[in-house]
Amino acid sequence: MLRKLVDYKKLDHSLAALLIETYPDGYGDDDTIIFKNARGETIEAVELKTPDIVYLVKISKSLSHFIANF
Repeated sequence: MLRKLVDYKKLDHSLAALLIETYPDGYGDDDTIIFKNARGETIEAVELKTPDIVYLVKISKSLSHFIANF
């Protein structure tokens, strides 16, 4: 299965709605995936699964505001 790293700001409307549906009360430590990218930067993300692709949505301070205000 294909895995893509994306910023939540680049999600289309249907994926943003799926993100809200997947994490209706926000995400917690158990939902967070932490890894290093090719540049050695530490990335925190949450998983968003579709039938074809697993999106790793980067976590930022504004992501929690996005979920709350969607």
